[in-house]
Amino acid sequence: MAQSVEELKKIANQIRRDSLRMVHTNNSGHPGGALGCADLFAALFFKVLEHNPEKFTGDGTGQDVFFLSNGHISAAWYSALARSGYFPVKELATFRAINTRLQGHPSVDKELPGIRIASGSLGQGLSVACGAAIAKKLNNDKKFVYCLCGDGELQEGQIWEAAIFARARKIDNLIAIVDYNGQQIDGALKDVSDLGSLKDKWEAFDWIVLETDGNNLEQLLKTLEEAKQKTGNGKPVMIIMKTEMGMGVDFMTGTHKWHGIAPNDEQLENALKQIGTQLGDY
Repeated sequence: MAQSVEELKKIANQIRRDSLRMVHTNNSGHPGGALGCADLFAALFFKVLEHNPEKFTGDGTGQDVFFLSNGHISAAWYSALARSGYFPVKELATFRAINTRLQGHPSVDKELPGIRIASGSLGQGLSVACGAAIAKKLNNDKKFVYCLCGDGELQEGQIWEAAIFARARKIDNLIAIVDYNGQQIDGALKDVSDLGSLKDKWEAFDWIVLETDGNNLEQLLKTLEEAKQKTGNGKPVMIIMKTEMGMGVDFMTGTHKWHGIAPNDEQLENALKQIGTQLGDY
């Protein structure tokens, strides 16, 4: 586990490097959101989550559990899982290859350690997280359930059904996070289907709502700790996490155009130079 913010920053940048290389290798994937959420994955898997890669189980008994609802940013998650010891780092090179365990969207058919559900059909992850959190409460398991959703994903009705259910059932061991980068596959969020004030919406559903800068690790860690402190009060917790799509690479930042296309050779070289820090590519 990382002990300092500086260590976490290096890990986050390695997750960015891995994500770009993975998407580039098979010329397919979603780099923009993966780069934006790299700091979160570093914070969760190397500091915040109480988890043991060597004792991974599907039900997650006795450990914190994480679900990636916006499964298209799987490259960043796979990097965090490999770098924290769930499977060999060299396997990252198989991303999106035929018959690989590292499908473009997380899959469970080949039993990849760290993955508990298939995800990427947007809108479903929060519902699954509610079920897992209820199971922990029934089993007197004091660990937490975390779920990351995309902001465009909030246009799915199932998200709001889960929001109602979580509050109605007092699921107060659940910490949900929205990657609020303002971009989705077809354009800026405000131009496709503007969500208005996310804070007002989640508070109207009677969740505890926190806001943070998802690309500022110091602030992000404080918010994640605050979220844990606010559990157990009869309400689920939502963190609205502001990020930049394509964070760390100037020509990818702040545009929906890098939601789902791979960099070419020249672009990859440029991007890796900008990101810098390298802990060891696969």
